[in-house]
Amino acid sequence: MSTIIVPTDVPPVSDDVEQLRKAFEGWGTNEGLIIEILSHRNAKQRKLIRQTYAQTYNEDLLKALDKELTRDFERIVLLWTYDPPERDAFLANEIVKNGAKSHQVIVEIACTRSSHDLLLAKKEYHARYQKSLEEDVANYTSGDIRKLLWPLVTSYRYEGEEVDMTLAKSEAKLIHDKITENCYDYDDFIRILTTRSKAQINATLNHYKDEFGQEVNKNLKADPNDEFLKILRATITSLTNPAKYFERVLRLAINKQGTDEDALTRVVATRAEFDMKAIKEEYKKRNSVSLNEAIAKDTRGDYEDMLLALAGSDDA
Repeated sequence: MSTIIVPTDVPPVSDDVEQLRKAFEGWGTNEGLIIEILSHRNAKQRKLIRQTYAQTYNEDLLKALDKELTRDFERIVLLWTYDPPERDAFLANEIVKNGAKSHQVIVEIACTRSSHDLLLAKKEYHARYQKSLEEDVANYTSGDIRKLLWPLVTSYRYEGEEVDMTLAKSEAKLIHDKITENCYDYDDFIRILTTRSKAQINATLNHYKDEFGQEVNKNLKADPNDEFLKILRATITSLTNPAKYFERVLRLAINKQGTDEDALTRVVATRAEFDMKAIKEEYKKRNSVSLNEAIAKDTRGDYEDMLLALAGSDDA
């Protein structure tokens, strides 16, 4: 479901590298040329561009971009230019390094990536920071939040579509019983969310809704200000309906007073090659305007141009 339109006649990588170098030279940076090249290259092509740039000019392309660009435009170009596992490692490390109170990024990386992609991100994290992601998540969290986040990042879920309906029914009842008792941190509830395949979790929560008349997340709003319950709801939505999860992140980022550029940048940069089309459909359905219209209204300049290039046209 990638929205990135890669030209069928992509020039040789040496041409892209030469053009990027030209964009950095002279009196001013040619931001338009940077957008034109990088936003229309997929992850494999961008990786090759970085390797060739380093071999040709003895300089890391990311460092060259860092020197030439500023603010939100710099951040989205850098995030986009990273390899996906490298990007996830970088984003996760930002959270644990800064001791951020928002645990959303860790939930996204643990729950919306495939088991293989999560493993690659963890390997990259280990290589870059000489620590494990699991270790850092355990160190920077505590209490119920650690109890949920740590097994999420250590998980390697089965990716198949097979479902055990007997198990789904019994675990739906278990979840309902514990929510009724306000026992949200119950070990088996967390075990189900952190170890079952996404297909199995979907079956369990669909049965929950059919049997008990309400989606599980509706029953997890007992205290809207409870941080653990927020993370629990985010975990459930990102596991079962990533497009719905990311739509909400974008809606909160764009619609509140003052844009949350970090969240907007993160979602567009991380999802453009994966499920942006589904996210945009969800956004239009929920907000009655397209994501592109919302971005154009809330952002300006090169940053806006890069966001829209990655989001893809509304006709795509």
